Amino acid sequence: MINLIFFCLITGFALGLDVHQSHSDLIMDSGKKVQIFCTHEKTDFWIMLWYQRSPADTVLKLIGHVNTNDVTMEDKNDKNVKISGDLSGNTAKNTSLIIDAVEQKHTAVYYCAAREAH
Repeated sequence: MINLIFFCLITGFALGLDVHQSHSDLIMDSGKKVQIFCTHEKTDFWIMLWYQRSPADTVLKLIGHVNTNDVTMEDKNDKNVKISGDLSGNTAKNTSLIIDAVEQKHTAVYYCAAREAH
């Protein structure tokens, strides 16, 4: 059994930005599909980032990010991990992290965050 734990990372609190993540915790069997949603209401924050922290590590590893509607993945070789989202327009912002066919290397805590585009 693979344990996947998901938490919400709130960024920019001084600016009044709350980032909400769909899961607080989840346990999945290997080979299953996991989808985590992340949203916020600040219409000028067009970048959302996804991070992973493995149990044996204290460092957050950037998985990838969405800038407006362009997705950039850090590890292009892991075809089981995908990020989707469209942050364009003046509406609430939504992205999702999808892990298809969960493997042991996906056992981690996952965080989403948002920031302004520069």
